[in-house]
Amino acid sequence: MKGFHDDIEALTTGNGEFRRVLYTGHHLQLVLMTLPPGCDIGSEVHDERDQFFRFEEGEGEVEIDDNRYAVTDGSGVVVPAGARHNVRNTGDAPLKLYTLYGPPEHKDGIVQATKEEADSRHHDEEWDGATSE
Repeated sequence: MKGFHDDIEALTTGNGEFRRVLYTGHHLQLVLMTLPPGCDIGSEVHDERDQFFRFEEGEGEVEIDDNRYAVTDGSGVVVPAGARHNVRNTGDAPLKLYTLYGPPEHKDGIVQATKEEADSRHHDEEWDGATSE
């Protein structure tokens, strides 16, 4: 196996899609996200997966249960399994981030250009056990 190696900051800041799955392992998944101004991912709970967010550009807010955290370039946030959470762009420029799911959440290789596209396809594109290699 070769794993994944690249300039994650350049990939993240260069991403224009709402969601782009870069790599899927058996226990971990790497996903790029871009939220336009005013956009959020939507309040959700992952009962069986932890999630890490790293922010590379923009300004936003992360809610975890009853807690709110302001995020900017360089911020990192861990959401434990079972916690209700949301990420919201509170700035006037795109909020660019990458996230790690453990275990994976989405089918390997998917690209969803907009939140509306992601919402409409989410249940059809849940992780099916296939990995990047």
